[in-house]
Amino acid sequence: MKQIQASELIVNPDGSIFHLHLKPEDIADTIILVGDQGRVDMIGGFFDEIELTRQNREFRSITGTYKGKRISVISTGIGTDNIDIVINELDALANIDLEKRVVKDTHTQLSFVRIGTSGALQKDIPVDTPVISEIACGFDGLLNFYADRDKISNLVMENSFLEHMNYYKKLAVPYFVDADPDLYSILKPGCTNGITISAPGFYGPQGRVLRLDIKDPDVNDKISDFKLNGHRFTNYEMECSAIYGLSKLLGHRAVTICNIIANRMRGEYSKDYKEGLKKTITNVLDRLSY
Repeated sequence: MKQIQASELIVNPDGSIFHLHLKPEDIADTIILVGDQGRVDMIGGFFDEIELTRQNREFRSITGTYKGKRISVISTGIGTDNIDIVINELDALANIDLEKRVVKDTHTQLSFVRIGTSGALQKDIPVDTPVISEIACGFDGLLNFYADRDKISNLVMENSFLEHMNYYKKLAVPYFVDADPDLYSILKPGCTNGITISAPGFYGPQGRVLRLDIKDPDVNDKISDFKLNGHRFTNYEMECSAIYGLSKLLGHRAVTICNIIANRMRGEYSKDYKEGLKKTITNVLDRLSY
């Protein structure tokens, strides 16, 4: 069995994985991913017991129990580049023997649930309501670096979207990946569903203009108008596509729920998004522990 070199799989002197500073026994099989470090403690406040707290850089982690179910919560920071670190290192904790540096014979499947915030791309989606990502669209290009990218992507939707947008060829080719159907069905009730875009930035990549003009001033109108087989774009955020793509390639389950804190098409912003987010968090925890 091929051994993974020390430069490729970096293990800290205490036996923890390089960035997350976690050991295999530290994580549950169900993991909630959040962008904001502060949101880790917000979710932990609902737990019955917390057995572990760990932090390195922007990666804050807790593991505990909610109504008897063991759950980990980990902050990723912003962007799919950080998701590349988090998903790969969590998979390594579950499926690589860190001492021998070899892939384990038995695969452990993890369940990832991202809880975040987002901006709506349709006028009929109110602020302070949750959107579940049935399909993720990656503007980030991260999945394009991995073999078998096409095998887990919706190529029909990808090609239709490229044609609809008259897509600028100097941008990374977008990719489309489905949510895990089981997690999706568990968490869908009470949510608007649709296609979520993960953008590689907050301003220009999401069509915002401050002092810099953007390449396509009509980008958000064209995105909102796209429809295929009953699917439409619902929202922007910055992590979902890499979570879906890497999870599917690695044999894990993933779903994302984001509360809408801004409606981009109506120019509205939530007056107090944290209260709505707390409601979504408890709904997710209850459904995961049912």
